[in-house]
Amino acid sequence: MDNIITMKEKIQLFEDRKVRTAWDEEREKWYFSIVDVCGILINQPDYQKSRKYWNKLKQRLVEEGFQPVTNCHQLKLIAQDGKPRLTDVADAEQLFRIIQSIPSPKAEP
Repeated sequence: MDNIITMKEKIQLFEDRKVRTAWDEEREKWYFSIVDVCGILINQPDYQKSRKYWNKLKQRLVEEGFQPVTNCHQLKLIAQDGKPRLTDVADAEQLFRIIQSIPSPKAEP
């Protein structure tokens, strides 16, 4: 995702919780904030706790040999403080695999 010029950011909602997303016109793919999705699935409104959960999960998935995690990209998405910050993102395929690794009844929807 080195030379992405045509990115459009958008907020998606899942059960009234925000998920930051970005559309890459060049690749014609949506990218989703992994921390936002983790926070929803573990029912954790605190961003820092969700971020720590993702860091631990990412470490475990890498140890299990799950390659898409090592290929996750970072994009600058607008953070809670209103500033653009680098955020781990995944496309739909990568995100589905990550979601499968999170024990949560919310993973089905």
